[in-house]
Amino acid sequence: VLYCEGCVVYNDCSVPWAHSAKCAVYPGDNALTSTVSSLPTIDNWQPKTSRNRLAGLIQLMQGYRWTYLGAIVALGLSAASKTTTSLLLRYLVDDVLLRDQIGQALLLMALSFIALSFVEGTFTFISGTLAARTAEGMTLRIRNYLYDHLQRLNFTYHDRNKTGELIQRVTSDVDAVRRFYSEQAIGLGRILLLFGVNWLALLTINVELALISVVIVPFLAVLSVFFFGKIQKEYARYQEQEGKLSTTLQENLSGVRVVKAFARQAFEREKFDADNLEHYRRGIKLLTLHSFYWPLTDLLAGFQLLAGYVIGALMVLNGTLSIGSYLAYVGMIIWIIEPMRSLGRIIVAASEGLVSYERVTGIINEIREPLTEGLQDLGAPVQGEIRFEHVSFNYETGGAVLSDISFTVKPGQSVALIGSTGSGKTSLVSLLTRFYEYTSGKITLDGIDIKTISREFLRTNIGIVEQEPFLFSRTLRENITYGVSREVSDEEVFAVARAADFHHVALSFPEGYETVVGEKGVTLSGGQKQRVAIARAILKDPPILILDDSTSSVDTETEANIREAMDGLKSNRTTFIIAHRVQTVMNADLILVLDQGRIVQRGTHEELVAEDGFYQRIFDLQARIENELEREIANV
Repeated sequence: VLYCEGCVVYNDCSVPWAHSAKCAVYPGDNALTSTVSSLPTIDNWQPKTSRNRLAGLIQLMQGYRWTYLGAIVALGLSAASKTTTSLLLRYLVDDVLLRDQIGQALLLMALSFIALSFVEGTFTFISGTLAARTAEGMTLRIRNYLYDHLQRLNFTYHDRNKTGELIQRVTSDVDAVRRFYSEQAIGLGRILLLFGVNWLALLTINVELALISVVIVPFLAVLSVFFFGKIQKEYARYQEQEGKLSTTLQENLSGVRVVKAFARQAFEREKFDADNLEHYRRGIKLLTLHSFYWPLTDLLAGFQLLAGYVIGALMVLNGTLSIGSYLAYVGMIIWIIEPMRSLGRIIVAASEGLVSYERVTGIINEIREPLTEGLQDLGAPVQGEIRFEHVSFNYETGGAVLSDISFTVKPGQSVALIGSTGSGKTSLVSLLTRFYEYTSGKITLDGIDIKTISREFLRTNIGIVEQEPFLFSRTLRENITYGVSREVSDEEVFAVARAADFHHVALSFPEGYETVVGEKGVTLSGGQKQRVAIARAILKDPPILILDDSTSSVDTETEANIREAMDGLKSNRTTFIIAHRVQTVMNADLILVLDQGRIVQRGTHEELVAEDGFYQRIFDLQARIENELEREIANV
């Protein structure tokens, strides 16, 4: 599948590529509607990865292999031009200057040198351009794929991986892979071509001198292999620590309000300093290995060049080598030794790319959540009858979270979940959306096991207001309309905002609904953010609605206004309400009291208030607190 150039960048287009079409989502002439790109794509990258990292890097080049081959061929022609220059110098000295045949031959030689320089420069440019196109195209494709892939992985994966570490892999590690294609792999090809072409040419001049010139190669190879293993190991530790450092920074910036509220700046600084110091130590160790390697190779290469120059000069003095051949040798030996010297550097630098490839493919090889697997239609509109039958659930890393949960909710009914923190309320509704899979029992929607229904269909028909609502760095209007894929009129936006008691808040801003909220909606209060999230869920108009403690950050008056609006909306939809305030759940058709993953009480508000238990104690406690507050206010 190919997308228009703009949507490759902005990730906004889901319309497949057509030969003569422009983006069908954004017709017109602007940055997002440029003509269709010919960038090759891969739908499924997992078969393209390999335990053999070099083989995997080659497999990932699908669609770019001919381009990269063209870069290598152009590089070979550039190397041949360089070698031909040395051979032409030999001819100029031995057959033109020493034989006193200057005349027109000297002019012809000069033009030949200029032509060869032009050819070498041209093919070097072509090689660099094609290699850059491959590297940048691969980087664009890998990052786009990873961005999409991460969104399709299940919640379990995100629970066990830190955000900073994932960011590190998508940015720094992908960039290391880019350098492998743009610098190391093409550099390796350049080295091998320069070495091969010049050494073969040197064999035609003098076999003995040619053999002497490569004595250093086995020693450089052994040295490179030794340092390759060492540096590869240290680079992996360095990248791991850099990911940890990114996580610390990301968490600190995300929780900056908490840090300031508890005056924990010094603690956070010490924590960051410790992580940064470890990053420094690992970086020093990595650079120390580099520092040992480069002088050793420089020393060996220097001895080889010196030995070659001396032996070649002695051959000239002995009459076994012509002056022109010696000058050609001097020109070519540099392009034999220098590539061999650089080979080790390339191999060592490539180790970083190989480590980063492994870290990137660690994400790619994670199995995607199968969103479309299962029923896409129940054969009739969703009614909203939900049945839990002896359902149990536990996370991969812990013990039982829910045990033997059974209850039935009729279409249009509201069920409230109440209980202490950690009792399993949010986990229960997460099973309904198949964010997690229950380990035993059965959950049905309109009589159909939800494990046979596609996650995409389930989530399309369920609206959620999270306990900690997330707002994107976009306008208020865009945040409210985020959950629907159709055009939404201003009247609809205003209506759902009024229902969520947010309309007057939006109008209080100078730009109204076009006000851009900051990261996580930091320009809004906690209650205002929750009301935007409620409006977003209302606009989706799902047959099933989940309110996960959605009024926890609003004042009593606002909660009453929202509850009044929601009572009208709940009449035709099945609603799950998670709350800590008894006032929020009093009107529910069924109230479930959870404790340590089990239902310990069930019934209506009237039934539970009359029954000795957790619900009655919570009701009495909250009623007493409110009565005392009213008396204090009355006495002011």
